[in-house]
Amino acid sequence: MTDHAIDRVLVRIDDALSAPALNRAILAVTLIAMAGHFVLMWGAPEQIGAYRTADIPLFILFVLGGLPILGQLAIKLLRREMGADFLAAISFVTGIVLNEYLAASLIILMLTGGQVLESFAMRKASSALNALARRMPSVAHRKNADGDIADIALDDIAINDLIAVFPHETAPVDGTVVDGHGTMDESYLTGEPYVVSKAPGTAVLSGAINGEAVLIIRAEKRARDSRYAQIMNVMAEAEQKRPHIRRLGDQIGAWFAPAALLFAIIVGYLSGDSSRFLAVLVVATPCPLLIAIPITVMSAISIAARRGIVIRDPTVLERLPTCQTAIFDKTGTLTYGRPELVDVLAGPDFDADLVLRLTAGLERYSKHPLASAVLKEARLRNLPLDEVSHASEKPGQGLSGQVDGHHVVVTHRNKLVKSDPEIAALLPETAAGLECVVLINGQYGATFRFRDTPRAEGENFVGHLGAIHHFKKVMLLSGDRESEVSYLSDLLGIRDSLASQSPEQKVAIVRAEAAKAPTLFMGDGINDAPALAVATVGIAFGKESAVTADAAGAVIPEASLVTVDELLHISMAMRRILLQSVIGGMVLSILAMGFAAAGYITPVAGALLQEGIDVIAILNALRLAIRHNIDADIVEETRF
Repeated sequence: MTDHAIDRVLVRIDDALSAPALNRAILAVTLIAMAGHFVLMWGAPEQIGAYRTADIPLFILFVLGGLPILGQLAIKLLRREMGADFLAAISFVTGIVLNEYLAASLIILMLTGGQVLESFAMRKASSALNALARRMPSVAHRKNADGDIADIALDDIAINDLIAVFPHETAPVDGTVVDGHGTMDESYLTGEPYVVSKAPGTAVLSGAINGEAVLIIRAEKRARDSRYAQIMNVMAEAEQKRPHIRRLGDQIGAWFAPAALLFAIIVGYLSGDSSRFLAVLVVATPCPLLIAIPITVMSAISIAARRGIVIRDPTVLERLPTCQTAIFDKTGTLTYGRPELVDVLAGPDFDADLVLRLTAGLERYSKHPLASAVLKEARLRNLPLDEVSHASEKPGQGLSGQVDGHHVVVTHRNKLVKSDPEIAALLPETAAGLECVVLINGQYGATFRFRDTPRAEGENFVGHLGAIHHFKKVMLLSGDRESEVSYLSDLLGIRDSLASQSPEQKVAIVRAEAAKAPTLFMGDGINDAPALAVATVGIAFGKESAVTADAAGAVIPEASLVTVDELLHISMAMRRILLQSVIGGMVLSILAMGFAAAGYITPVAGALLQEGIDVIAILNALRLAIRHNIDADIVEETRF
């Protein structure tokens, strides 16, 4: 077998020996065995030969729980890996050799307890993909030439097939409506709770959930080539290439464990006294790494939960203070995601209300975020919505359709001027913010101006990232238009911004930035899920998408940059206390190792001394659980 094949076999064996279910079982056996030990110590303290009756439950534990631990130790030796658990396993064997059976049992308790605590909060890598897969139907309904509808597998859908999407079903492919009027929920792609009306000519995206009416769509792509399948493929690739983050305990244990073991061997060899070797190992047992770290992390998770933050991956709390690049999605993250129509500048031959009424009728069938702002303004003005006989919205071509006998086109300034340079004289001067231009029957009808309100705390939040949290680079990465992204980046003082980015492009950019420096990415839509997965730390905003939440390390359901700032401070406090516990515990252990090497500490006394060091480290770790003064640098401002 090749070295690579052998390594894969070792990894599989190691995964089996450290499986969460096995750890939970060993933890349960450990607690039962220790309880049995204390019960027998109190009720039946007899001797059986050289052994106490009370030690029998611990012997059973050593077989059931110790063998998997020794198996993990053997695997780590073969893979030339040394961490905190390596030295703990050596200490476990040392405890048995010293007849310190209770101490050896505590080592098992610390090892399995720490792993169970960690796996309890860790997410499974496949959860996001499973959430994506659950959204898709298993069959599609194809309408044949004779009008009959037959169920077929998704892979059997051909381009130009007519597919019926029944009420509350999920669209299986990208296509265009050819019959029926209704609505579809496309929030899975945008991350925003928009329900888009559908009429003949409007586009349908795979994964969209149908409303109350039956829609007949013409398939424009195969199911495996549709937008939803592309997002699943990108997500799968992101999961496979997810950066491996070594825990802080492993990083410290990687040098402390071999150093302590080497020191113990040297002491034993030079002194000729095996008890000194054992004493050094006992006091070197890295219990602060095994217990103080999980306690500190779980305390931070608890504090975050009290502030409405869901920590899905505890490593984000360790890595967040080290991030140097912050990358943000725009809509729903740095803005409220609710654009407002602020001006209707009508052309010389049209009334503003007439243009707004016709445009609102057509915007019912658009998935663009500005559509809701037009509809909202029409409702505020009590304008009726006219009947739409046809609607179309193709990428790069704007929105068009027949409304009450009028041909209405909603487009943007640059495209219009390129196709009809003479119309530029009729357009108002450009202004900051968002806009669109409406044509009625080929004539200039009006310019609509919008404002996608930035979060009130956005400028302060972005401005303090470098000074307080030591971020060296802040980027705005969005799928929106260049004008919208540039406007927001200028307003918030963000120098690096990229617009019109697809999920694939976002992944490539985030991966490239993460390769340069630890990177934080924040987003709120399923299109952000792959980027969240490949970032060093991913934070999901909002509660609309389970897929986005599964891809992120932390979730903030009630979107607020103030809460993000609180999370930054929680992670800083956690890392500071964690380092105090771990490094302080290591320093005390090193001092104790020196005294043990000189013969001043026996193995038994060393075990007691190490327990005292453990208590100090744990008490320091518990300080985080009772803290109530973790506050953000910025405050939530009221919008008027």
